[in-house]
Amino acid sequence: MSEEKYISLAEIKDILTAESEKRAENGIEFNAVQKSALMHAQTLVVLDADQTEELVSEVIQLDFFQSKSVPEYVAYRVADCLPKYPEEVRAIFSKERIPLENEDINSIIDIVAKYL
Repeated sequence: MSEEKYISLAEIKDILTAESEKRAENGIEFNAVQKSALMHAQTLVVLDADQTEELVSEVIQLDFFQSKSVPEYVAYRVADCLPKYPEEVRAIFSKERIPLENEDINSIIDIVAKYL
């Protein structure tokens, strides 16, 4: 039985970069899909993997996050999207149908702001 582990886009970027370098040493190139995935990650990633993990940890520790049983992957989505405005936070949580108070939204924005 395999264990699921959520990873951030920053971690994906690191994995793809390492694999690309490893293959380049052997004269092997990524295919078009792999190149596209790496370019996507390089373009969108703002924080490094360690900073992203710290941000995810802070978000998960928020009281409302635990009391409303918010899935862990939502914290990774926050770390990947780095919302700056309430509407962006609401958009992340809307799919989960989790009602947020203004205080909850502001807590997320404050955490994200520390890393930008």
